[in-house]
Amino acid sequence: MNVRMHLRKLFHHSAQLQASLFLLNSNCRLGSISNCLQRLYCTRKTTEVVGEKSDVDSAKVSLDLPYQARVVICGGGVTGTSVAYHLASRGWNDVVLLEQGLRLACGTTWHAAGLVSILKADVMTSKLVKYSRSLYKQFEEEGKSEGSGIGWKTCGSLDLARTKDRMIELRRKKDKAIALDEECHMLLPKDIKKQCPWIKYDDLQGGMWRPHDGVVSPNELTETFARRAKEKGVKIFTGVQVKKVLIEENKVSQVETSCGPIKCEYFINCAGQWARELGKKSEPKVRVPLHSCEHFYVVTQPIEDMDKMLPVIRDFDGNVYLREWSGGILAGGFEPPSHGGKPVFYNGIPDKFEFQLLHEDWDHFQILLEEILFRMPILKDIQIRQLVNGPESFTPDKFGIIGESAEVQNYFVAAGMHSNGIANAGGVGKYLTEWIIDGMPSLDLWTSDIQRFVPYHNNRKFLRDRAKETIGFYHLTYPQEQWQSGRNLRTSPIHTQLKVAGASFGETNAYERAAWFNPTSADEYVDVTKQIRGTFGKPGWFDCVRDEYWACKERVALIDMSSFTKLEIKSQGPEALNFLQYVCSNNINEEEGTIIHTGMQNSHGGFENDCSVVPLQDNTFFLIAPTNQQTKCLAWLHKHMPKDGSVQVRDVTSMYSGLNLIGPHAEQLLSDVSDKPIDQVNFKPMTCKVIDVGYVSNVYAMRLTHSGEDGFVLYIPSEYALHVYEVLMKAGKDYGIRNAGYYSLRHLRIEKLFAYWGQDLTSHVTPFEAGREFRVDFRKNFIGKEALLKQRDEGICKKFAQFLLEDFDLESEVWPFCMEPIFRNGKYVGMTTSSGYGFTLDRFVCLGYVHHMDEKGEPKVTKHINEYVMDRNAKYEISIAGKKYLAKVGIYTPRMAYKSFQKPTFIPTPQKI
Repeated sequence: MNVRMHLRKLFHHSAQLQASLFLLNSNCRLGSISNCLQRLYCTRKTTEVVGEKSDVDSAKVSLDLPYQARVVICGGGVTGTSVAYHLASRGWNDVVLLEQGLRLACGTTWHAAGLVSILKADVMTSKLVKYSRSLYKQFEEEGKSEGSGIGWKTCGSLDLARTKDRMIELRRKKDKAIALDEECHMLLPKDIKKQCPWIKYDDLQGGMWRPHDGVVSPNELTETFARRAKEKGVKIFTGVQVKKVLIEENKVSQVETSCGPIKCEYFINCAGQWARELGKKSEPKVRVPLHSCEHFYVVTQPIEDMDKMLPVIRDFDGNVYLREWSGGILAGGFEPPSHGGKPVFYNGIPDKFEFQLLHEDWDHFQILLEEILFRMPILKDIQIRQLVNGPESFTPDKFGIIGESAEVQNYFVAAGMHSNGIANAGGVGKYLTEWIIDGMPSLDLWTSDIQRFVPYHNNRKFLRDRAKETIGFYHLTYPQEQWQSGRNLRTSPIHTQLKVAGASFGETNAYERAAWFNPTSADEYVDVTKQIRGTFGKPGWFDCVRDEYWACKERVALIDMSSFTKLEIKSQGPEALNFLQYVCSNNINEEEGTIIHTGMQNSHGGFENDCSVVPLQDNTFFLIAPTNQQTKCLAWLHKHMPKDGSVQVRDVTSMYSGLNLIGPHAEQLLSDVSDKPIDQVNFKPMTCKVIDVGYVSNVYAMRLTHSGEDGFVLYIPSEYALHVYEVLMKAGKDYGIRNAGYYSLRHLRIEKLFAYWGQDLTSHVTPFEAGREFRVDFRKNFIGKEALLKQRDEGICKKFAQFLLEDFDLESEVWPFCMEPIFRNGKYVGMTTSSGYGFTLDRFVCLGYVHHMDEKGEPKVTKHINEYVMDRNAKYEISIAGKKYLAKVGIYTPRMAYKSFQKPTFIPTPQKI
């Protein structure tokens, strides 16, 4: 205590003092008071490179940067040091880590709350955190024997629910825990009181208890990662800024620093809230969409008899969390969207922002403080030691940023972890290391992949406004819920007409797409989306989507599909064809005007892309892919293009609008407004023709619909799209035409067992597993061929299947959405990936993968996966929010006989998808 008083007298107004006193009063074991003094008295030297002074070894590292290294990591927080440790653990020890501050963890790591909770929004991120937790436990056990633990405590997590809907969300989370083999228990209010007598419980509906979650000291964890990395050969330097990342032939070649250049093969941006600005320090610039927000929590004085193993308490409906901290309570939260977060550093982060906090703002924190005091009333009489306001970085969609950039090869990013940096760090280090060394991670991390973003996401004003909303990730989120900020960014030429027609828009990749239509609002437009309350059950749009579905089945409907990714690939000679033959697994060498559905496989056989390719005149090819593949598809093609410039790839997404005509009357309608015969003799399915529509020439008409119904997709030069739309709607009146949205398309494709990339198809799913091997041509050479040949010879361990739910009450039950566990004879065998109501089948339909399991519950390769899945003695069930429903399984597209609005007869037939 005398040392603390001395420090206060010497450095009363120092920001670093605030940080050090905070650490001294916490349960962070810094090793000794002298280390804290060393931190306070350190001075910046511009003429030399100061090595990291760890608590275990305070000796200086060499003052000279190496001339070259295999990998350079920028960022000495918990993420950067974890990546360094994991690379070295895999034998890549020619690694240099650079930190611009004088100490590691001086950015946002040091003021983190240190919570490690397993269950996240998706299963794969949860698996990533589960690895982190197991690693931290290992570090703690090993550290105890060495006298240098990391402050790990297995105190458990207690999640609270004030409402019935929040209880549904917790039960859905518990279902995800099955895939993780994670212990968790649903609690009644009385059970919550027994588990944690410190909190108010009589207003609760219930909660969930996870006994294996815990907390850790962020600073000691960072120092442990750094020490172990250095022991394996990694070189760590502090006080070194990255000035520029040099690129040669679109690959990382050198890093210019404040202390000289370093040649390297790989660069990893782990700069936290500085990552976006660092991304600009290369040419081409690397997009890292994130923005800092103020994050608040309070730390109290010690409380008498406070339970040192108090669980981490999350009151999601109050938007707050609490944990024990040095005998007192650390309590913070995330502002609800209605209140909004506080973006910070809009004009840039101040220089030398090390171990610093932002100004206290008790007025802004008041809404969270009231909830904290409500949940733990004892705190009303406890003195608050400090209000901590530290910046954290947030992305546009609540998920972190991991992976190889689209702009520069061998430039990787790990940032934007949404206050989950401590929990994520171990897993990020492991799986990013796999990404670098093995070419892809062993987990499907698409939800966090940096290539999910488009350029518009990196706009500074957009990020500032979206950050106000994304910080509220305790907010109860319903299926299909949409962001309110940053909207109307990308719109089709007929957006206004669809809005007037009663469209309710959803946003995908910053593109506004009509999800469904409410014709009753067409006369005077109202935002019907905001009028419909979120629900986990039957949604308010159900009847509207049903009507659109039947228009697609029985008459004709028009869906605006302008958001689809559209690329043009061309060359002077056969180079473009040869290139596509190599990157596509199906045969592209077909006649002009043929539509070829194909995957682009990675070296493991998984789907990097799922697309349609059309050969056109003059060695030109038109490629269509889902909206969310715009960046990824283009990056994959650029990565494998010939280096001699003989092939050109151009993104023409904005140049063409797409209008989808679906239904039995689509053929006659298009014939009425076109200059060419449209019948199936002259215009066969899966072909493309250039036609006139109304006054517009040079329209690419493709006879396919992505839904299994007959129809056409018209790709129109965007400036003519409005005219074509009006011509079709006017001529279609006699055929009962109506607008339809993407929800109806989803229900149609799910009923037909059509897989969609990003949900059903991923980089970890192969054509054999998805039932798409008939779209693979083994007569040619292509990326992933060896892996697929091996699967053909040896078999697979999972199979894409369709499930029809039995005895499911459409009106009263919780609806499936995705990530529901699938059971076979009572044993867990997989998760659902998509779901929707099959109006023709008159059943709720789920899609997902069934894994062939051995006696230990591990996936096992078999050549008889179809027989395993379709075994007549197998009983399948799907759990939805904790309730199991019997399900009928199928692995082929069902053939359906129906009469509209009557229960159909379901006739399964073994035809290809």
